[in-house]
Amino acid sequence: MTALLLLPLLLPFALPALARRALDRFAPVAALWAVTVCAVVLAGCSLAALGAFVLIGLLKLPLFAALGELVRPLHTASDLVVLPAAATSVGVLAVCGWTLVRSALHQTRAFRAARTQAGRGPAAGDLCVVDSPRPDAYALPGRPHRIVVTTAMLRSLDGREREALFAHERAHNDGGHHYFLVAAELAAHCHPALRPVRETIRLAVERVADEAAAARVGDRRLIARAIARAALAVQSTPRERPDFAPAATTGPVPQRVQALLAAPRAPRTGRTIAALLLVCTVVSCGASATGMADFHHRVEIAQGDETP
Repeated sequence: MTALLLLPLLLPFALPALARRALDRFAPVAALWAVTVCAVVLAGCSLAALGAFVLIGLLKLPLFAALGELVRPLHTASDLVVLPAAATSVGVLAVCGWTLVRSALHQTRAFRAARTQAGRGPAAGDLCVVDSPRPDAYALPGRPHRIVVTTAMLRSLDGREREALFAHERAHNDGGHHYFLVAAELAAHCHPALRPVRETIRLAVERVADEAAAARVGDRRLIARAIARAALAVQSTPRERPDFAPAATTGPVPQRVQALLAAPRAPRTGRTIAALLLVCTVVSCGASATGMADFHHRVEIAQGDETP
């Protein structure tokens, strides 16, 4: 049982390298979905494994054994293994919960401030112009979705580049990319190995919007030029938007510009990467489910409901 529950805690360490390869091998949309789903599943399974270790450790204590109506000793690994594992799991879950709550509060405040600021400026359809000396532009989720751009950013671009930038931000809102960014943020707080995956998902979100904007505008070089000039404008400007509000200036801009300027090519075969992502997801789910089922069976035996 203990060995099975270790697998969901170890498998996330393989995902950062697989996620980078997936973004290189798959079409941006396919990479975004595959990596995000895998990260969320691995994060959930790791939390389930930690929770199982905590429950096992608690039922080793007389007070909780009595509350659980255990009439027989709970048969598990040695207490020298179980109790330290339970104590470590409690600490890890506490840290995860604290950082998640702190991040959620910070992002909520940033989102409310951004919505308030967008509501003060003039709007034209989904476009909100904010009077600010700091160049910035981003897609702001909510009802309705908004594209927020500052006056300083408008002055940094010419007319065609502005339209290209707006096309990029509209692609974010149309694709619901803030959901992927929220999922990546949640996964990153559940397991430390998933923090690099959060950056890969952010890059995938921008690559998807780049390609969608290029298809809408019909000029890949124009999109690349608009992104590059916008990124240069905000290079030394502190960000005042929530992390789940995607923006054209996010991520490794030179890499994105290079991809736009290169001739469009069919995605390379990524069957091995896809298979490895699927294996990680299935094994993690299977190990956590089997470990929890085995733990439940052992508890029923200790309660006298089943025979060993």
